[in-house]
Amino acid sequence: MTKKFTHIDQETPSMVDVGHKTVTERTAIAQAIVQLSDDMKPHISDGEIKTLKGPVFQTAIIAGIQGAKRTSELIPLCHQLNLNKVDIQIQVNDQLEVTITSLAKCSGKTGVEMEALTGASIAALTIYDMCKAFSHNIVIKETKLIKKTGGKSDYQS
Repeated sequence: MTKKFTHIDQETPSMVDVGHKTVTERTAIAQAIVQLSDDMKPHISDGEIKTLKGPVFQTAIIAGIQGAKRTSELIPLCHQLNLNKVDIQIQVNDQLEVTITSLAKCSGKTGVEMEALTGASIAALTIYDMCKAFSHNIVIKETKLIKKTGGKSDYQS
């Protein structure tokens, strides 16, 4: 069986009609990894980076939540969702790898993968923006979907 793109209708982009789908509990978890440079080490204290702009990770959490809530404004064919929950967690390890985990939940007719991915991405970009004064040797290494539940099929990486 050949799969086809759901957002293309006879060569024309279109928003998928989800009107016939059943409302189910939808959950998605995404992750982004940001690699900080060694010259950032002195700026990390108690699991946070403090700057004149404010605490980096706390600000990134708020930005990630805001980004997830605005996904349909950023990605043209995404449905607008009423999110029940967005949770962004940020941890930094001894190798200066910052792991951002983004959880999005809703009761709806379409999934929340893009909201979870957007939340993780915006949090990662916020970290870059707030830390670039210290170093431009910051790499957003990867952003990926970890898990999704609800709807037609579940997924786990």
